[in-house]
Amino acid sequence: MKTIEISGDDHVGLITINRPEALNALNLEVLAELKQAVCAMEQNDDVFVVVLTGAGKAFVAGADIGQMKDLSAIEAKKFSEHGNEVFLMLEQMSKPVIAAVNGFALGGGCELALACDIRIASEKAKFGQPEVGLGITPGFGGTQRLPRTVGVSKAKELIFSAGVIDAQEALRIGLVSRVVPAGTLMESALELAKIIAGRAQVAVRQSKSAVNRGMQCDIATGAAYEAEAFAVCFATADQKDAMTAFVEKRKLSGFQNR
Repeated sequence: MKTIEISGDDHVGLITINRPEALNALNLEVLAELKQAVCAMEQNDDVFVVVLTGAGKAFVAGADIGQMKDLSAIEAKKFSEHGNEVFLMLEQMSKPVIAAVNGFALGGGCELALACDIRIASEKAKFGQPEVGLGITPGFGGTQRLPRTVGVSKAKELIFSAGVIDAQEALRIGLVSRVVPAGTLMESALELAKIIAGRAQVAVRQSKSAVNRGMQCDIATGAAYEAEAFAVCFATADQKDAMTAFVEKRKLSGFQNR
């Protein structure tokens, strides 16, 4: 792939958007290759957790304006649908995804980060949905995921004003879960990824599924999803091993992930 790099170690997969000369702007080629990378990570049984980041000084500065500016309404709808398809694939991946936001995460970049499960930001990161300043709406899920993440009022403020916020403000409103020094961003993201990779993976994936499904429904339906996930775990060797070790007051040597 030309615009995406993938690697992995210790059950952690790394996806790097590598188009630094354009601040990793999302065009059709990047979206197509990101889709390939997501599929590759999903199908790789040795990968338990995925970290997503950008090369250079940007995470993703947005969608490629040069490619978008002359689109017709029909073409624009198809472009939005394509981007949403890729981001939904990322969001619905069975494995947890951590966004390591190293710099600008604007427009499509903010939407990409929102499609990840956990967001860790460098102190240099900037977030925003500046689309109305260009005469358009967010097109890759920003109007849907941002209010679910930071609340309707704050999301509308950010979207309607085309405002850009720094990492500390992103932390204050709950857009990211932590802010770290720029030089320790990848270390922090990979450390968290390895901690998650060391847990019982059936339980981790069932937890992700229950949270994601529950966020789209009423609390009673969500509780039913949780009960299903809880029950699945009791059919695993991991549950038997871990609870037996707990009762016997001994340290568990590791999970079988089955």
